[in-house]
Amino acid sequence: MFEKLKQLFSEDRAVSPVVGVILMVAIAVILAAVIGFFVLDLGSDQEEAPQASIAFDYDGTNVVATHQGGDTFNGADVELRNGANSAAWGTGAVDAGDASGTIGATGGETVNVVYTFPNGDTAILGSYTVPA
Repeated sequence: MFEKLKQLFSEDRAVSPVVGVILMVAIAVILAAVIGFFVLDLGSDQEEAPQASIAFDYDGTNVVATHQGGDTFNGADVELRNGANSAAWGTGAVDAGDASGTIGATGGETVNVVYTFPNGDTAILGSYTVPA
């Protein structure tokens, strides 16, 4: 009697194929998820702001920002902001050497050149603090 009980616990032929199938299914699911992630390019939904070098000039009352180099961007997507005040850069493509409109500023204030993405998010392309 004990011999049959001992044989029952030592028998593992049925366990090995079940574990093998479970492992194979798990590996297949993980591989499918990784391949799907790369094929559908799910990680690159985020846009990048244009990379631009911005120079600033201050004439005592106004700040003028000039695109010095880098990516071309749409002027309608960029504005100068000084606290609650803002001034549009303009419209159309902005290339190196193109200056924006001006924005009034006084000593100690910070003027930011802000790029607005189509989804409403913003990024600062350049910043200037007016000398006191």
